[in-house]
Amino acid sequence: MYIDTHCHLDSSNYDSIENIIKRIENNIIIVSGFDNKSNHEVLDLCSRYSNIYGTIGIHPTEITDHIVDDLQFINDSLHHPKIVGIGEIGLDYHWNDTNRKQQKKYFKRQIEIAIQNRKTIVIHSRDAAQDTYDILNQYDLSNIKVVMHCYSYSLEMAQKFVQMNIKLGIGGVLTFKNSHKLKEIVEKLDLHHFVLETDSPYLTPEPYRGKKNEPSYIVYVAKKIAEIKEISLEEVLTKTTLNAIAQFDLKNII
Repeated sequence: MYIDTHCHLDSSNYDSIENIIKRIENNIIIVSGFDNKSNHEVLDLCSRYSNIYGTIGIHPTEITDHIVDDLQFINDSLHHPKIVGIGEIGLDYHWNDTNRKQQKKYFKRQIEIAIQNRKTIVIHSRDAAQDTYDILNQYDLSNIKVVMHCYSYSLEMAQKFVQMNIKLGIGGVLTFKNSHKLKEIVEKLDLHHFVLETDSPYLTPEPYRGKKNEPSYIVYVAKKIAEIKEISLEEVLTKTTLNAIAQFDLKNII
């Protein structure tokens, strides 16, 4: 069994979600919300498919005038037994760094909601490594699990995050020819620190780069990790699955 810990299956991206689900057979998908519309779709998918779980949150680039209502919806929906985290949330200075104060405010607010409800936090962080680290350092995370989705920073920063017991999401970027930094991280850090993800429909791994990504392609990420670490594919899938089960508290519900 494998677990795709982060993907987006909103209806606007796929002609047939049924076929996507069918191709992953008995494996598990954690679908991530990023705005109010996608959060509603995550809840619907969780209710319709036995092997789909979800996280809900407001992405830093999706902050709107309605965010207070959106956060209330998130808080009210956390009772759903298959919502296993708050995410994806965080900071993104790549697309817009003029609202940093606002991004930080609502990143913190969603961290607080997660802590209050003891839900795993799934973080999007782009061009904001130090601010992300500094904000996380303000909280007692001893009773909370955290995943750095689509990790893209340095080995040195990765070491800081894993010292905080944060797992790093590893996806299709690892298979790209120019992903030297991420390959070094996978080589140097123990497999215990990683979970697998696709970020479907984005960041499709080789040999399908350029096409739409989907959860079944997670195996190509796992194969690349096995190649870099010179271990078996079975070991990668087994250990990263156990990491994901622990990180999202799935052991009591799957």
